[in-house]
Amino acid sequence: MFRTLRFLALLVVLCPLSILAAETSDSQAETNQADERTCFQTSAPFSGIGDIGADVAIAYGINNELTNRVQSWRAHGYHVQMMTGSAWGGYGDYLYGKYDGISHTNEIQMDRHGKLDRHGSHGSSAIYYMCPSTNFGNYLCTGVKRALDAGVEAVYLEEPEFWVKNGYSEGFKREWRNYYGEDWQPPHSSVDAEWRASKLKYFLYRRLLQQVFDCVQDFNRRTGAHVQCYVPTHSLLNYVHWRIVSPESSLARLKGCDGYIAQVWTGTSRTPNKYHGRLKERTFETAFLEYGVMQNLVRATGRSVWYLNDPIEDNPDHDWTDYRRNWESTLTASLFQPEVSHYEVAPWPERVFGGLYPQNIIPRNRKPIPPDYATELQVVFNSLREMKQPDVQWDCGTTGVGVLVSDSLMFERGDPSPSDPDMSHIYGMAMPLLKRGIPVTPVQLENIVIPHYLDPFHILFLTYDGMKPLGMEPHLALADWVKRGGILIVCDDDADPYNQVREWWNSDGLHYATPRQDLFERMGLGQAVNQSSQPYQTIRVGDGAVLWLHENPAQMAASIHGDARLREMARHAASLAGTNWTEKNYLMLRRGPYMIAAGLDESIAGTNRILQGNFINLFDSALKVKKRIILSPGSRFYLLDLDRFGAAPSVLASACRVTGFKVEGKNLSMFVEGVTNTPSIILLKAATPPQSISLDNKRVRKFKYSAKDQLLWIHFTNEAKPRKLSIIF
Repeated sequence: MFRTLRFLALLVVLCPLSILAAETSDSQAETNQADERTCFQTSAPFSGIGDIGADVAIAYGINNELTNRVQSWRAHGYHVQMMTGSAWGGYGDYLYGKYDGISHTNEIQMDRHGKLDRHGSHGSSAIYYMCPSTNFGNYLCTGVKRALDAGVEAVYLEEPEFWVKNGYSEGFKREWRNYYGEDWQPPHSSVDAEWRASKLKYFLYRRLLQQVFDCVQDFNRRTGAHVQCYVPTHSLLNYVHWRIVSPESSLARLKGCDGYIAQVWTGTSRTPNKYHGRLKERTFETAFLEYGVMQNLVRATGRSVWYLNDPIEDNPDHDWTDYRRNWESTLTASLFQPEVSHYEVAPWPERVFGGLYPQNIIPRNRKPIPPDYATELQVVFNSLREMKQPDVQWDCGTTGVGVLVSDSLMFERGDPSPSDPDMSHIYGMAMPLLKRGIPVTPVQLENIVIPHYLDPFHILFLTYDGMKPLGMEPHLALADWVKRGGILIVCDDDADPYNQVREWWNSDGLHYATPRQDLFERMGLGQAVNQSSQPYQTIRVGDGAVLWLHENPAQMAASIHGDARLREMARHAASLAGTNWTEKNYLMLRRGPYMIAAGLDESIAGTNRILQGNFINLFDSALKVKKRIILSPGSRFYLLDLDRFGAAPSVLASACRVTGFKVEGKNLSMFVEGVTNTPSIILLKAATPPQSISLDNKRVRKFKYSAKDQLLWIHFTNEAKPRKLSIIF
């Protein structure tokens, strides 16, 4: 019964259109069985507090209990997949010789002071970050084979991470000699050594992932299975900010890699950055850029991306109010990417619905999740299955604006000359635009060689301060884009010490002092331009133009007026591109019947945008009808537009999984299931008030009907099993 009802659940969780209306048929349910749009990860077997009603349960870890955990979730109808860490995990059997009789402790990441880098602990054993050898890859393959034999439908290798501060272990020195054919150099000894160390770290984790993906593909060939492979990873922006090297964009070119999970959440997005000279947390804006860079990682590559949201975060000492406010900010930011409609709704749901966290910022006063937050979360989880909408409409500032970013941003974060500690060389260009309602997009430099990748953009910003192109090929694509009408704004003073590292622009017959010079040459710009002392130049190139500001973009974030010239150049670029330059103090996006909106602080002066209509704010656990929405600074809204619905009976929102929706005459029935002992609510479109409501043949007394709005709210307590809800009108 559980399995049948879970497959019916793939019809839809929450349906504001016609999917859960009276026209729903059994045949429609069958055609949607393979649709997976939401997932979660857990290291525990099935439980009532983990049963959040997503399509997929991802069993975490490759220990000996994996098979039992997989079976427990499958028995309750979930599609089951597997995730494990690629850089760290409970891998003591490998480190201490149980796996092959050899100690591998020299493969632990180590800094220049001889300190081994720990991720945490597993029972009484420490968990360390690995410098991955091919032998470690063999070890991971052994564990992955255990998961494949258990019947998992996909494999996730998360967080391939090599800390910038590390690179001093004997294992790393051995890899250096094998890769470069020369003696190891301490990474902090020169910018060239730091650059080469980071390139090696980048390669080692790409090699590891390819090794395991090859193992999975071999299993597929032998068995006829179709197990997919994904990499859950932080965004490039976060890895740069936290000083971690990871393969990022290169993973899309691995054989057998089907995509990513974008691990963006409060913990990453609350990292402070600088704007107008003030360093502070800007969770919404940072998350907006993080999700944006992850979407552009896969765009046009044929790979897919899932967006992670976390209702709390790894730091257990914030209070519930903080978790909730920041989750709403990151969730809202994720919904501003209409190309993405797959979500990991929660890592570790057991710690969300079963954990104790501070109340009112008092560390010792730890409480379980507030009931209204538990309800709100489940309403949103269920709604996320409906984000694949053909009707997409922006209300914002000028679109088609991007900031180019490269994986090499990670290569310039260590001693002796690290790039700006607050990443102002990137945020200094992006934040002034986003704060004015421009939905600016981080654009992956390595991907611009893909045909038509740059077609959505009219204006691109570029600096080589803090990053470098990893090959000349992006320059060919960028020059072609400019000649065809694109406007490139270059902010660079050519003073980055990493211009001098041994790389393609100064070797094999090329003798450029900076990679910018190679780019300008390819656009036909001569040395007179390169050597100009003017602070701000505009040079026509074919049908497009280059605007060059001789300035490090980090300076733009240093003061309240630091970005004035950048904004002036942006307006000029828009006029050259034949595009109107528009600024707003909010962002708003319609996705079918859903509206996502954010009022911006630190923005332009002006009146607040006001929406008039009939809305349900899905961040309101009571699901009250709102006639007027004010987009004040700092506000976040996830709205359901009631005016987009007809009169047919339908489920508009629910804090439980709804399946088997059926209308027979004046009788309506469905099955409901949610996290044990959490308050549930269902909002129904109903033309008449109910005569009776029952749940598993027991009368439901708590409900409300609005004749004016033709809406019915039903309240009950969730249980982690399907129960039949019956309504007679």
